[in-house]
Amino acid sequence: MTAEQVIARLAARIPTARSSIVYSAQTDPNQLLGTPNLYVSKAAFTDTRIDPAQAKDTEIGSVELGGSVEVFLDEADARARKQYIDETIADLPIDVSEYSYVRGQVLLRLSRRLPPEQAAEYESALDAL
Repeated sequence: MTAEQVIARLAARIPTARSSIVYSAQTDPNQLLGTPNLYVSKAAFTDTRIDPAQAKDTEIGSVELGGSVEVFLDEADARARKQYIDETIADLPIDVSEYSYVRGQVLLRLSRRLPPEQAAEYESALDAL
C-alpha cells in the first residue's frame, strides 16, 4: 500500500481525516523520499477536529494539523525512523511532541493536538488495515 492509500483507508474509518498532500521526491520537505532505508511513499492529512489557529505550524502537510503516513520497504526501516523521530523530539522543547505508531511497513505520525482517545481511534484504524 502507498501512503495515499493508507490515508484513504484511515479516512474511511475516521470521517474527520482529510488527505492534504501526497509527496514526491521533489516536494518532500525532508528530502528523504526514496533514499536508502527511508520511506518509499509519504502523504499527510488534516483532522477537522484540530483548530489550525492553535497550531504552531500551519504549513500544508504539517503533522500538527492532523498527521502523516510514511511507508517503508520493511518494518525495520519504519521502526528505525520512528526511533529517530522519538529521539529528536525528546531533545526539543517540552511543547513539541506527537503520537507515532508502526504497523508493518507503515509509520503513522499524529498531531499532539489530538487528545489520547482520538489518537487511539487512529491506532485502531491502523490496526484494521
